[in-house]
Amino acid sequence: MSIDWEHFTFWQSLTGGMLIGLAATMLILLNGRIAGISGIVGRLFSVKQDAWRWAFVIGLLSSPFLYSFFAPLPATRFELHWIIYPIAGFVVGLGSWLGSGCTSGHGVCGLSRLSKRSLVATLVFMGTGFATVFVSHHLIGG
Repeated sequence: MSIDWEHFTFWQSLTGGMLIGLAATMLILLNGRIAGISGIVGRLFSVKQDAWRWAFVIGLLSSPFLYSFFAPLPATRFELHWIIYPIAGFVVGLGSWLGSGCTSGHGVCGLSRLSKRSLVATLVFMGTGFATVFVSHHLIGG
């Protein structure tokens, strides 16, 4: 494994991570809610309409547009057959449902609250991702 230092975006990555932390902190301090994206999006169309959910999702979706004012957006490459992407999205959604939360809820918010359940969930997420990459790149040859 090697890092492509020529295209490594240290400052952008650090800034993005800090903004995610700031948004999660503001949401819990100002609204008492956990910034778990699957829960926020999953309840957008619930009976009780919460304006903060819409504001959060609109902020997420508009962030690339806002970023483009400061720097060019990276090129998007789709390297797999198109059918893989919706299947992968379904599997991630299923995992979020089975794990009672997503990587943002468990990995960012849960770990910062020292939740044991979130630690286990994050270890499972990461371990599954490592195993998937290993199998697809080294055993199957993708």
